[in-house]
Amino acid sequence: MYVQGFLLAVPEDKKDTYTAMAAAAADWFKGFGAIEIVEAWEDKVDDGKVTDFRMATKAEPGERVVFSWIIWRDRAAYEAAAEKMQSEAPPEGMPTEMPFDGMRMMWGGFEPIFTMGRD
Repeated sequence: MYVQGFLLAVPEDKKDTYTAMAAAAADWFKGFGAIEIVEAWEDKVDDGKVTDFRMATKAEPGERVVFSWIIWRDRAAYEAAAEKMQSEAPPEGMPTEMPFDGMRMMWGGFEPIFTMGRD
């Protein structure tokens, strides 16, 4: 498997908009081979002394941290999907304006070194 992870801050009053955008995007990613998608809304994020999720995203008052990931079969499947997504228009229902500050969003690709509960 290959994991594409994301960390961002979303205004609390845009949770429904973000959720609708995530659902539309999930169908799109699934069409490119995504196996699983999780969008997790901040519930209990403690303040750290050196760093934490809120500091990492520069979350402002009234924003919540979203931690999400997409599972792909392998890196090759992810790279093929990423290339195809660049040439295709996003699906209908995707907002033209994102409900968060994309400049404070982090993402990256990860090769699992240990998993529990998956084949």
